[in-house]
Amino acid sequence: MENAAIVPLLIISFSKFLEYYSYILIVRLLLTWFPNIDWMQQIIGFLSPITDPYLNLFRFIPPVGMLDLSPILAIFALQFAMQAFAALTPVLLG
Repeated sequence: MENAAIVPLLIISFSKFLEYYSYILIVRLLLTWFPNIDWMQQIIGFLSPITDPYLNLFRFIPPVGMLDLSPILAIFALQFAMQAFAALTPVLLG
């Protein structure tokens, strides 16, 4: 009986994790637009170890001028994973 309660909890937890991670990723990317504000460096220093490993997976795309397009692909991939997981949730809960 306990296993039946654990599976929905894990599914909901993973779904919320993906949602919150996408928010953290967007905040991290928005903060890079303001590199000259001193207190932003503290926040970026906190968020970088959390977001950079994921963003580094998409760094194979060369920048176009001064614009780095890899974060856009990273956000699209995360959104796709969230939608795929949401579509599979009813199947997993069966």
